[in-house]
Order: sequence, then C-alpha cells, then structure tokens
Amino acid sequence: MQNICITACFVMLQGAPKLKVAIVGGGLAGLSTAVELLDQGYEVDIYEGRQWVGGKVASFVDKDGNHIEMGLHVFFGCYFNLFRLMAKCGVLENLLLKEHTHTFCNNDGDVRELDFRFFLNGQKIGAPFHGLKAFFTTPQLAPIDKVANSLALGTSPIVRALFDPEGGMRDIRALDNISFEDWFKSHGGSDASVKRMWDPIAYALGFLDCKDISARCMLTIFQFFATKTDASVLRMLNGSPAERLLKPITDYVEAKGGRIHTRQGCKEVLYEQGPDGKPRVTGLLIGKQGKQQVITADAYVAALDVPGAQRLLPQEWRKFPEFDNIYKLVGVPVITVQLRYDGWVTELQDAARVKDLRSPAGLDNLLYSADTYFSCFADLALTSPVEYFREGQGSLMQCVITPAAPYMPWTNEAIAAETDKQVRQLFPSARNLNVTWHSLVKIGQSLYREAPGVDPFRPDQATPVPNFFLAGSYTKQDYIDSMEGATLSGRQCAAAVLKAAPLLEGAKQQEKQVVAV
Repeated sequence: MQNICITACFVMLQGAPKLKVAIVGGGLAGLSTAVELLDQGYEVDIYEGRQWVGGKVASFVDKDGNHIEMGLHVFFGCYFNLFRLMAKCGVLENLLLKEHTHTFCNNDGDVRELDFRFFLNGQKIGAPFHGLKAFFTTPQLAPIDKVANSLALGTSPIVRALFDPEGGMRDIRALDNISFEDWFKSHGGSDASVKRMWDPIAYALGFLDCKDISARCMLTIFQFFATKTDASVLRMLNGSPAERLLKPITDYVEAKGGRIHTRQGCKEVLYEQGPDGKPRVTGLLIGKQGKQQVITADAYVAALDVPGAQRLLPQEWRKFPEFDNIYKLVGVPVITVQLRYDGWVTELQDAARVKDLRSPAGLDNLLYSADTYFSCFADLALTSPVEYFREGQGSLMQCVITPAAPYMPWTNEAIAAETDKQVRQLFPSARNLNVTWHSLVKIGQSLYREAPGVDPFRPDQATPVPNFFLAGSYTKQDYIDSMEGATLSGRQCAAAVLKAAPLLEGAKQQEKQVVAV
C-alpha cells in the first residue's frame, strides 16, 4: 500500500533544498503535512480560518465550560499513520484501549456483541481466526445469516489479502463501481445481515448505508480487520480532542519552528501563467476584509475538505481534469448530539448504580444500533473521562445521526428531544433519568460521499500547478475518509513536496537571476 512506500520519499539527499511552505487549513491533514516537512527542516506556516485548529476533529469549550465536539472520534487499531504521528508528538498515552468487541444495542436493553476476543489454553488467537470466531458466534445475527455472511466474506478479495495484501487491495479498488449491498448480496449475503449489522457499521464509517456506500470503502476496512489482529480493536481519547490530541501536535509544530495563524483564512489563490503555459502560484490573499495581506512561499498546500477546496480553487483551473473532478465530489451531512443525564444511561446490570454519581458505570466502548436514527454513539463520561466525567453528573451521551439530511431542518430542541426518546427506547435504565444539558453540531458537508464510482474523481496530492499541492482525506490514499485518511494524505502531500523541491528551487533561482538582470 502507498503508506509503505512513503518512507523512502523522506530520505533526503545531502544538500537538498529546504523550502518555505504555506499550508491552508489546520485540520489533521494540514498538521500531518506540517509535521513531516518540519522534520525535514522546511519552513512552514499554517493558515486556519477558524479560531481553533483540528478541522472536523476539533472541539471547543462553551461559556459554561462544556467541551463541544464536532463528531464522535474513534481510533481503530489500523490507524497506523495517525498512531505514528501521535507517537512522534508524545500523545499515544492519551488513548484508552477498549475491549476488543463491537457492541450492538437493540431496543429494550438487548445488547449483543461481535466479539473478537479469542483465547485457547490461555493463548491469544489472532487474525484471521479471531474474526471467524467473532462472526460465527455473534448473537446479533441469526444462524442462517451467519452462514450467508461467511459465504460473502469468504469469496471476497479479503481472502487474497491474507497471503497477498497488495493483490487483495488491487481487487478491492476494482470494486469501487458497485455498492457494498449489491456486492454483498451477489456473493450470498443476506438482507438481515445488512440491516442488523452492516448498515450501522457503514453509517459509522462513512455516514452512508450499504446501498449507497462503495464496496471498495467497506472492504478496505474489512481487509485490515482480517489480516491484522488488532486492526478492529477500538481506542478513544481520554478527554477532549482539543486538549488530548490537537494541542500536543500543535506544540510539536511550534517547537520545530512552525507557525500557526488562526483566524487567518485564505480568500484567494494568486497566480500567473508560467513560461511552460502552466499556472504558477505567486501568493495567497490571507485574512479578513480590511486586514488582508498577501503571503508568499515556495510551495503552497490546500489541506481542506471537499467544500473548502471547491471554494478556494480558482475557477480557471477547472480546465484541468484533476481540479474539475473535485467538483464532482460532495460531502455527507451529519448531526452530532450531546446529552447529559443525571444517571448512568447504559448501566443495565446493577439498578443501584444507575443513580450513583460518584463514579461512572455502564458500557465503556463505541456502541452501534440498528434500531435508532443515530448509527453509533458512546457515553463520553465512561470512554473519555478526563474532561467528560463530572462528579455529581451522569452520562454524557454523544450520538451521531446518520443519515442526517432529513433532520437538518429540525430545530435543535426537536432533535435533542427525539434523540433522548430513542436513547430511552434502547436503554430501560435511562427511562427514569432526566436530561440536564444538551448540545448539537450540524455539519452540512462532512465526509465526502464515498458512493460507487466516485474514487476516480479523487485527486493526487501533486497537481498540474507545479508549486501547488493538495492534502485531505478526500485525496488519493488507500484508506477511507477518516482521521487516518487525513493523516496519510498529509504524509503523501509532504512526500510530493519533497519530490518537487529540486524543480521548485531551480525555478526560484531562475526568477532571481531574471530579477537581477
């Protein structure tokens, strides 16, 4: 896979040029790009339009001291590039390992597991056998659906990936034109498997159901689950993303000499036609109206999401298919709801603990449901207690509503009330509790829509404009739109800048000679 090949790109030649790079966007993709380039001795400035960094991973504190997140952030064991970044910045210790099981919460307290924990005679049994055990034993599916499930997955490219990872990945990429549901059913999978298991997982991964998400997207994840023992284990931050993930990364960037400029969004990309007929960026117009300035660099990176990239790119550049294809991508809406209760919502074992607020109680993991309009959720007071557990207060349920489009016009109060109603529908333990606080975050375009046939429209990090590069999880990389995808795209973007550096340095020296003459 591409990330395996990247390492060689970072071995710089003696005397290789060190460029000045301007990065637009302070999300994970921009931060990842910056870290890699700073490690190579580059001069890096990040320009972020909002008052905080992090993009879709950001969080902030409201006037009452509540930490508000943009979404529910879960770290799969196959987030190798993100873990590498976190280790470099000294932040891996902020991840809390959860039990190696995926938990499905059905109506009326019916909790069922997809349990990857597998031991024989005290020995841990790994991939692929732990996955086979999980799918054969899960009570979430009826016996006939387990057989159908096994038939479909047993005839997938995942099998090839067990002994030929590169070949398996090529086969998975070739399935981009078909939905996961169509592929799954054509291989013997059942409708009940889709509705009770795969739809909630698909919503959690890409905010789409199985009939709308590409088979490539889903099978990419399953390939990791099948071949890497701990790829399917989940971790969550011990507190808020701002404090436990982003601050250590920005501290690293600044310690390396990087500069982060918040409230300094890019309004326009300035460019001219080069002698070869290709555009060449000459600067960026940065800042608010009346306080704008033009900044210059040797290389420029747009580390944005799909709508951000579409707004920033000069319209004239759409003559290049690589840029025009970006306008064929569209983001998926999502709503994240936080509900604070005066007891422990998911404590189903001990009724006396439900109202005991001295310590958290309940299900400490990411949770899925096929019975509610929120596909995945968690009690942050349990999973991420440093910022979210408060003595004297109970569960902080964070619920992700997908598909969100039908509910975007609803008022915040109506969405909060409906979410609370469905929480009580799942958990009898919540039915005598009260909601004491709530918040909502609506994002009109979040992850790009990984629908069948969309993958060819994703651009490479290097572009037809020699000194202009792209980063973002929507760009070409062998993972889905996610924190890992964003981080990997940043590494690939930095590699593209390094590869182009001699030519960019040569062009800069030629310009100096022309000016001198």
